[in-house]
Amino acid sequence: MSAISSPCIKVCVIDPASKLCQGCGRTLQEIAQWSRLSEAERLAIMATLEERLNPSRDGQAPRRSA
Repeated sequence: MSAISSPCIKVCVIDPASKLCQGCGRTLQEIAQWSRLSEAERLAIMATLEERLNPSRDGQAPRRSA
């Protein structure tokens, strides 16, 4: 199995409210530790990123970006 690549898309801006990178959805701690995380830890984080970047609103499906 190949190594899990970084979800970084080179848009490194931390949202002050959510404390998440607006590009990849990771926290500063996750970004800093990424290279030292196990494959299982990386996969667990990767599984949460879409929801972090596009959270549902009151049970509604997330809006799609234009």
